[in-house]
Formats: sequence, structure tokens, C-alpha cells
Amino acid sequence: MVKEFEVYLVNLDPTVGLEIKKTRPCVVLSSAEMNSVLGTVIIAPMTTTLRGYPSRLEIRFQSKFCEICLDQIRAVDESRLSKNSLGRLKQEDIDEVKDTMVEMFKL
Repeated sequence: MVKEFEVYLVNLDPTVGLEIKKTRPCVVLSSAEMNSVLGTVIIAPMTTTLRGYPSRLEIRFQSKFCEICLDQIRAVDESRLSKNSLGRLKQEDIDEVKDTMVEMFKL
């Protein structure tokens, strides 16, 4: 079962314009309950190209510095995800994701 705040490799192709492309790690933002019912998963791509945008959170995941691109959130079919999770975000990173999303979407 795909769970919130786990990281999976996700095939993001095909894309259009400035959408982040290729297969890359992505953070699952949708809940396990939602994922199991819909068959789609809401994700935020990760990149090792650090831009420092306010909508991108710099974290350390699997010994690499990277950014979670909350400005590139999208829904993807579950078939785009790798079979196994690469791991889960640390609680401090989860809290930062939640805080940033509240600020971004004025929730």
C-alpha cells in the first residue's frame, strides 16, 4: 500500500513545457486511504538541482541533499510508481512539507 510521505521512483514522462521530467524520486502527499480508493497518487517530485525557491524544501534523503518541489505537485496513476518505496521522510521534513503547503495554498 502506498503511504503518505513515502518516497518512490516515479516515471513522470511524458511532460509538457516546464514540468519536471524523467524518472525520479517523488514524495507521496496523498493519504493511503485515498490512494487505495482512487488508483491515483498525489506526488511532489524531488531534485538534486538546488534552486532555493520558497516552494522547494531542501532536505537530506539517503545521504543526498535535494529539494522537494512543492511547486510541481501532480496526480499520477499508481502504475507510474516503482514497486518498492525508497524510504520515508523524517518527521521534521514532514512537518516542513505540511507548513509550506499551508502557506502556499493559504489553508
